[in-house]
Amino acid sequence: MPEPGRQTVRDLRRSNRSTLLRQLYFTGPCSRQELGGATGLSQASVSNVVGELIEDGVVVEAGSVDSDGGRPRILLRVDPTQAYVIGVDVGETWVRVELFDLALTELAKATHPLEPGRHDIGLVVAHILDGIGRVIADSGVDPATIAGVGIGVPGVVEQGAEVLVHSQTIGWDAVPVERLLRAGTDLPLFIDNGATTMGQAEMWFGAGRGSRNAVIALVGSGVGSCIITDGAPYRGTSSSAGEWGHTVVHVGGRPCRCGSRGCLEAYIGAEGVLERYRAAAGDGPAAAIDEESAIADLLADSLRDTARATRAREVLAETALYLGVGIANLVNLFNPERIIIGGWAGLLLGERLLPEIRDAASAHALRHPYAQTSIELCQLGPDSVALGAATLPIARFLATGGAPRDRQAAPRPTVGEVRPTRSA
Repeated sequence: MPEPGRQTVRDLRRSNRSTLLRQLYFTGPCSRQELGGATGLSQASVSNVVGELIEDGVVVEAGSVDSDGGRPRILLRVDPTQAYVIGVDVGETWVRVELFDLALTELAKATHPLEPGRHDIGLVVAHILDGIGRVIADSGVDPATIAGVGIGVPGVVEQGAEVLVHSQTIGWDAVPVERLLRAGTDLPLFIDNGATTMGQAEMWFGAGRGSRNAVIALVGSGVGSCIITDGAPYRGTSSSAGEWGHTVVHVGGRPCRCGSRGCLEAYIGAEGVLERYRAAAGDGPAAAIDEESAIADLLADSLRDTARATRAREVLAETALYLGVGIANLVNLFNPERIIIGGWAGLLLGERLLPEIRDAASAHALRHPYAQTSIELCQLGPDSVALGAATLPIARFLATGGAPRDRQAAPRPTVGEVRPTRSA
């Protein structure tokens, strides 16, 4: 038996496969010569491993380019149809399931609306399982080719012998989501916090590309964040780091769903914004509403020449102020290169209010770290949580060198263990 901690030939070969596959995935198409230069592997190793990857169907030829004084160089790329992945967004107002190929081209989608406060775990599990079945059927993909299902959930995800989810705002306390899902599917499951999965997607393919220190802020009904330090998420002792929405910005302020008062979420989350607008406009309590449509109506109201428009503008100005203050706190605490605002509400509000948000952040942050930070909008749209969740099984696929499911022996990676070697 090999000595503990010592690499075997098999370990080295799997590592080389993973290294080359990552390089091709994030920077391809490229030639064998370019792969050697980018990875530091010898041309003999590159040739042998690429031969294996082509034989397994993971890598295919993608044309050729002229070389200086020699034969044309064959370009290689990852075959996007070699495997498929499913991403699930367990949001505040929906359960969204999407199926992608390896290039993250969406092939099928299923959305189940959720009523406010209706996150009964049995209902959520049923929606996820039904969505998985529907996207597989709609896409016509062979289930055997699905590398796994990534699931982004609200709250703290405790990764251990059993995956447990703690989400105070929706009433989940140590919920065994993976075990409950396992009763209805045998596909590999990868579960993480929704803001963290969105963060990985933005770092791989969106506004975070090329940066090593960033914060990706998710603003929907609730508020969360993914804090990237030196290219990997900062998780904290029990994976609860990033609960930015529950930092206090007003002592004794508005009640928050978590049970505290004055949380940032109570001022910039869609639910809090709409409650403040109803109160300012003199409206009564609202029945169950479509929050996305209601935020869009608030933005439209603010452009009209009415007394109601004045109230709408006041609420939006206050929202921009609080969001800017929250961002200033992130600047002062983490000194990131970029802060990226995402989530469906973050994008709707940010498209209108980004200059005001930047002004408020500038006014409340320390000058030197703020000067090193850019504040941008998410580039991947409102579906980026599901897209990010789909990167979880892709990370496993890359870490195992593209091995089929029945030959995957590497530990299941969490977000951040597989990173691009350079900007995608």
